[in-house]
Amino acid sequence: MTVTQEPALPELTAPWHTPERAKLLDTVRAFARDRVRPLADELDPQKGLIPAELLTELADLGLFGITIPTAYGGLGLGAFEYAMVAEELARAWMSVGSIIARAQGLGCGLADASRRDELLRRSAAGTWIGAIALSEPDAGSDLAGVQTRAVLDGDSYVVTGHKRWCGNAEAADFIQVLVRTRDPEDGEPRSAGLETLLLEKERGAFPDGLTGEPIDKIGYHGFLTWDLVFDGVRIPAGNVVTTGGDEGFSGVGSWLDIARVHTAARAVGLAQGAVEDCQAYLQEREQFGHPIGDFQALRFALADMASEVEQARAFYRQVAHLLDVGEDATRQAAMCKLRATEMAAVVTAEAMQLHGGNGYTTERSVERYWRDARLTTIFEGTSEIQRKIISDGLLPRPA
Repeated sequence: MTVTQEPALPELTAPWHTPERAKLLDTVRAFARDRVRPLADELDPQKGLIPAELLTELADLGLFGITIPTAYGGLGLGAFEYAMVAEELARAWMSVGSIIARAQGLGCGLADASRRDELLRRSAAGTWIGAIALSEPDAGSDLAGVQTRAVLDGDSYVVTGHKRWCGNAEAADFIQVLVRTRDPEDGEPRSAGLETLLLEKERGAFPDGLTGEPIDKIGYHGFLTWDLVFDGVRIPAGNVVTTGGDEGFSGVGSWLDIARVHTAARAVGLAQGAVEDCQAYLQEREQFGHPIGDFQALRFALADMASEVEQARAFYRQVAHLLDVGEDATRQAAMCKLRATEMAAVVTAEAMQLHGGNGYTTERSVERYWRDARLTTIFEGTSEIQRKIISDGLLPRPA
């Protein structure tokens, strides 16, 4: 027996409900269901890439400019709507929930006001989609250990070094590169001398001096993640990203907090997708003359999974609201990222178990949710880093 009923979907509830948010949620949910999910089911098992036409459709919906002010063509919304949209897209394919983060004013924080305004408009329109090169083979969580060098030579920096885990690098319009322009002096923090430079490039190609090899990941397909070597890459001296951060968000600190909430939302989307697939499968699959959803142990497992998802959703929305009203929520952002991602890893693993042998095939989407959810506990700051942020806010830092 195949059950085709539409599962009950979570809705916005007070105090989060507004007619505008409900309309946006309905629009993105339908788009994710009708356009993104079929592409994910087709392309992810092949390690395929997000099609260019889907990027155009995302741009037409305004989803690359959710947080960009309306004066630049954006939607002028906040962290709440950004995370809410990311959840719906990740529920269909996490890569699509992620690609929107590579706009939102990223790569626009230059000192030249006219150039900044132009890039913000392009970002909102989906024609300025980037990548970020932070990590290195020996500098991941410890970004103060970055060793990629940028030496000022006339009117440009010459960049030499090795970057790793740079998603979307080749397909991007730009790469933000964390570099060291000088060594810290005595008494300075280890992060002294670090700058972020904006490398402009053509989509689908690397500029002179930059070479890369794609990293063969077990999941998070849809775009490639790169290992990059900079060998004398020249970047204009005016392309220093200002300390004020990208104009789509208000400053570097809040940008990091929003990134954590965005990851929490993506994790919730993956777990929600797994729950919905289990709702259908437990009614579809029959054993001993009954749908397996009749067995209490499996019903209770699904109940626990759905409860965990709902709890994580409420938490990330609460933290997003705090950020939108200007509260300092760094510790809460780390908490919701930690709890949502660890939850998603457990819930998606349980969903595979409920699918039995069928869950361990690429014929079912649940294995995709499981692979991608596992990554959410690692990127945007590992669970261990989130625990450090939380504990440092609760206790004196160790000497």
